[in-house]
Amino acid sequence: MTSLFQLPVQVETETLTSPDVTIYTPKLSGLANAAAQKKLNAAFSDLTSSLVYEQKKYQTGTLREMTGHYEVKTNERGLLSLIATNYAYSAPMAHGYTVAESLTCDVNSGSFFTLSQLFKPGCGYVELLSQHVRVQLQRRKLPLLHPPFKSVWPDQNFYLADKALVLYFDLLEITPYYVGFPMFPVSVYDLLPIAAEGGPLDILEVDVT
Repeated sequence: MTSLFQLPVQVETETLTSPDVTIYTPKLSGLANAAAQKKLNAAFSDLTSSLVYEQKKYQTGTLREMTGHYEVKTNERGLLSLIATNYAYSAPMAHGYTVAESLTCDVNSGSFFTLSQLFKPGCGYVELLSQHVRVQLQRRKLPLLHPPFKSVWPDQNFYLADKALVLYFDLLEITPYYVGFPMFPVSVYDLLPIAAEGGPLDILEVDVT
């Protein structure tokens, strides 16, 4: 098999500050495809803006603090997957609130992947992933706001981390606030029978070459 090795892309950090606000945003540099780099950086900037906008649904208007972070989960073999979060607190809220969003992309083409694009068409990935979540909910004894758990969404939030697909839910979506963001890693090896040929899961499962 042809080696899939590719150097990690350079991820720099831009810092946006204003009174009581600090937001860290990823920015790529040094990509061979300048058009792809421009497209990806624009998407990361839009991601930061969308999280700030999303916070307006939860804040009272008297902002005391806002902090935005990001974490790179995969940066290998031409794939980049990251999750960005935005925490804000407004008086007189009892506690702050955090929103999150993730992106997974091909750094060579500048294209982004939806959850459905990771799998073969018509493979029934929603039910398979839902079953993995049900098993983990029971094993980890996570409390549910509205039991029983029914299903993941076809466009469920996700990111890729090494050899796992990690599904996650927003705060208060299925579990109480104190649980945080419930996350459910699924090994790529368990998904290979339905993984899209040549797609991210297929690429990540290949051993080091």
